[in-house]
Amino acid sequence: MTPKEILAATLRHERTEQVAWVPFAGVHAGSILGYTAEEVLKDGDKLFQSLMEVNKLYKPSGQPVIFDLQVEAECLGCELAWSEEAPPSVAKHPLEGEEELVTPCYCTIPTKDSGRIPMILDVMKRMKETVGDTTALYGLICGPFTLAAHLRGNDIFMDMYDDEEAVEEFLQYCTAVAKKMAEYYAEAGMDVIAVVDPLISQISSDHFEQFMSKPFSELFSHIRQLGVFSSFFVCGDATRNIEVMCQTNPDSISVDENVDLVAAKKITDQYNVAIGGNIPLTTVMLHGSQQDNMKFTLDLLDQLEDKRNFILAPGCDMPYRVPVENVIGITQAILETESVRKMLENYTAQEEEIEITLPDYNNLKKPLVEVFTLDSATCAACTYMMGAAKEAKKTFGDAIDMVEYKFTIKENIARCKKMGVTNLPSMYINGKLVFSSLVPDKEALEEAIRKVM
Repeated sequence: MTPKEILAATLRHERTEQVAWVPFAGVHAGSILGYTAEEVLKDGDKLFQSLMEVNKLYKPSGQPVIFDLQVEAECLGCELAWSEEAPPSVAKHPLEGEEELVTPCYCTIPTKDSGRIPMILDVMKRMKETVGDTTALYGLICGPFTLAAHLRGNDIFMDMYDDEEAVEEFLQYCTAVAKKMAEYYAEAGMDVIAVVDPLISQISSDHFEQFMSKPFSELFSHIRQLGVFSSFFVCGDATRNIEVMCQTNPDSISVDENVDLVAAKKITDQYNVAIGGNIPLTTVMLHGSQQDNMKFTLDLLDQLEDKRNFILAPGCDMPYRVPVENVIGITQAILETESVRKMLENYTAQEEEIEITLPDYNNLKKPLVEVFTLDSATCAACTYMMGAAKEAKKTFGDAIDMVEYKFTIKENIARCKKMGVTNLPSMYINGKLVFSSLVPDKEALEEAIRKVM
């Protein structure tokens, strides 16, 4: 079987002799040739060259053409902040601060000529012509809830309590945008449409069923009618929402390292949904050795009693500076499993000891809000958790202290271990966990801070 056929068989829920492998190389693809994130996300030729390097080096079953959840938002009037080593983030939300959430005033649907869409469609067609026979191509679209947050900002979390009907209407609009993007990408030759909605992990299963079940069910039905496979891609600790996600009927689900993949697979198998994941982005891929990456791959495969319905993949978009040899190591562990197993027989990972001094939480002069993120510049769920903290800082000013600890930095990984942080993003106040994988609304966070003042 070709790599593409292995992935297609997996998404048809058939057994395969080899595990499907999908390296989510977004801005990392540009790093291979020395291009910045901004260059590779704006220049079609540089993007195409980078994708071809990914295809050659990592021998994927499937690969995304572009990993940028801000494409639709940019078309719809969001201002972006660009980075050299990460996808852009939304710097200004057009509907943030409006007293009411009103959809009719914002009903534009992006066209094939909007924003960067023409460039993306052109690269998709070029990739299809060049590697489409052997590699399944992923078209990634921004999920309805994350798009709603891009447009409305953190106000969307309060809207879900204050104006349920307006939120339902707004999500129908965001779903219409997603459907249209899926059509464009399927027409350009994409084999899988991945609906990437990281903020799904930041809401309760009750809110999912109330607001998200209908839009996502409609969206996956629409993708199926287009004749392509679908994937429901979430970030953060989406454990509580795995089952309700399955009930929207995607062909597959992708999760990150916050989710116990073995436990999650037991749920997805009940619905005959494939699951993808979840190689840790920083502790293993970015900061680990090639042997660490090989060993993690083998250990994960060994934990799975039934490898049907499983796709090996990074937990999300790979960090820009992930060493190429680490990803090649994962590829080798998949393609030459037994020889790699023999090679690592006596291998033990070496942990770097980093001394961390925690604040004296019992004797703080003022409340300390600590936000532990993967990286608020690259992780949408982290962006909005950090956004909530920044709003609180505006409200309380110098009466509180606020700091972000990014998991991409080795010292912060050690801090997370010492603090006992298990899920990202999480928010602590005076050393105590207050919000874990749940973006608080403005009132809830302010109340939590006032309790310790």
